[in-house]
Amino acid sequence: MPAQPLELILARQFGDSISLPVFLVDPEGNLLFYNEPAEVIFGLKFNETGGMRLEEWATVFKPCDRNGDPLPPESLPLVKTLSNQLPANGEFFVDSLTGDRNFISVSTFPIISRTKRFLGAMAVFLKSQEQ
Repeated sequence: MPAQPLELILARQFGDSISLPVFLVDPEGNLLFYNEPAEVIFGLKFNETGGMRLEEWATVFKPCDRNGDPLPPESLPLVKTLSNQLPANGEFFVDSLTGDRNFISVSTFPIISRTKRFLGAMAVFLKSQEQ
């Protein structure tokens, strides 16, 4: 596996040091990391999943609407950020692997180097009260 750009290493370090749930992906949408607060929401530790392709994580964490209907990956804020390299926001449910349904509010942003190279994206989210 090739070495990660410094910006992604620092983004992972930042995500690992804060109390908000964080999800980090590369430019192709491959999962690079999610932190301990995110593990609580997903019901699975990162060291149990490791990296995943976008097609996997966009369905394994079961994002869904109020009725429990699956959301298409392209409607997820992180996928939107990967597509257009712009921040995005959204609210939806995720069914954890322990069977809990959590309503989350997600804000995503692109990670772009000083040389304007798109390196990936980060999602920061909060478990919210159901709306």
